[in-house]
Amino acid sequence: MTLLRYFANLRPGKQVLWCYLIWYLVSAIALFEPDPLLWLNSLGLSVIIGVGLMLSVSRAVPAPSDHWTTLRLFLMPFCVSSFAALTKGKGYVLLIPGRGEVLTLSLVACGGFLLACRLLRGQRSLRNDSQTPATDHTGTDPL
Repeated sequence: MTLLRYFANLRPGKQVLWCYLIWYLVSAIALFEPDPLLWLNSLGLSVIIGVGLMLSVSRAVPAPSDHWTTLRLFLMPFCVSSFAALTKGKGYVLLIPGRGEVLTLSLVACGGFLLACRLLRGQRSLRNDSQTPATDHTGTDPL
């Protein structure tokens, strides 16, 4: 499956998760701190919480592994802990940046992503429609 097809087929819930990541990345880049301790602490919390989340969703009978779900279970705690450390004292209210340019860039990036997904989905449906043979009013194929 190509990357474009992946984004064309994204369900709304997964689109929201991608917007979370986009929002995080805009803020993390805008407020980047080169302090290795901040990133190591976030990594440590990610491992501890990720293992706990894996244990909470594991089954007695092993299922085929879903690598993307596993990645998300470890990535989310990393993003949350580093986001909290990066935004402390920087004017954020809840998740909203105090700096207008960071807020604008976050909204534009998420909106652009959602628009791209919609356009890709529309192109996919146009391709599917053009590949479907035309039928006449009786429901039979012409010729």
